[in-house]
Amino acid sequence: MTQVYLALGSNLAEPLRQVEAALHALDAVPHTVRVATSSFYRTPPYGPQDQPDFLNAVVALDTTLTPLALLDCTQRIELEQGRERKAERWGPRTLDLDILLFGDLTLNTPRLTLPHYDMHNRAFMLLPLIEISPDVTFPDGKKAADLLSGLDSSTIRLW
Repeated sequence: MTQVYLALGSNLAEPLRQVEAALHALDAVPHTVRVATSSFYRTPPYGPQDQPDFLNAVVALDTTLTPLALLDCTQRIELEQGRERKAERWGPRTLDLDILLFGDLTLNTPRLTLPHYDMHNRAFMLLPLIEISPDVTFPDGKKAADLLSGLDSSTIRLW
């Protein structure tokens, strides 16, 4: 089994309901077990500010799936919950599931970059990640807690 961390986010269509439904859907992913779930956090939007706050969380999974097979599962869950992929980045969404870390794997393909390409700049990903895995390190040896200490997390609140 490989330990994987996923970020969950929603700011449309009752975010709490969206994230809870996503957790149930993740529990049904084959060959995968959810082993930890962070608290739910209210965070201001990343990017365009003219949208509602997000509910953000992180889960730890143990899986035997490949990274791309897991990505297929997470994208299917997003679509089933009304996710519309638009050209606009960082816009409002019913559900966003991002693979943050997949064991110590480093990967760069057109569909998936591991570790997540920008999580080192996103306190709303690092804070819940550290909550469930305080000593987590990236494949390059950097500690998530050290990266978070350099970011502003003052606007992140418990949901």
